[in-house]
Amino acid sequence: MQILTGNELTSGGTVYLDATGRWVEDLQAARVFGAEDLAERDAAIAATKGTGRIVSVEIEDVTLDGVVLVPKRLRERIRAAGPTAPLTLNGEIYDRQHLGEDGHVSI
Repeated sequence: MQILTGNELTSGGTVYLDATGRWVEDLQAARVFGAEDLAERDAAIAATKGTGRIVSVEIEDVTLDGVVLVPKRLRERIRAAGPTAPLTLNGEIYDRQHLGEDGHVSI
């Protein structure tokens, strides 16, 4: 079983492709691709790369623990849970920008 993951360009957030073709922040909402879905998975990767909004798209192997999706790699489990230390700026804890929030990126 596999899911697609990447990073949303403007927020930097970890995102997952859901069953409706939208990119979401919740790992548990990710679409699971089986061996019979490889053509659909690859088409979704190609379509995503064409938008330029999601970067670092990767195929991630997952297992099910009951009804909970669990990435096989530790790296992806950490990405799904969020930063391992609080984000701070001048001593103040803050949250990163999330999908759907207005913002821009300077290049």
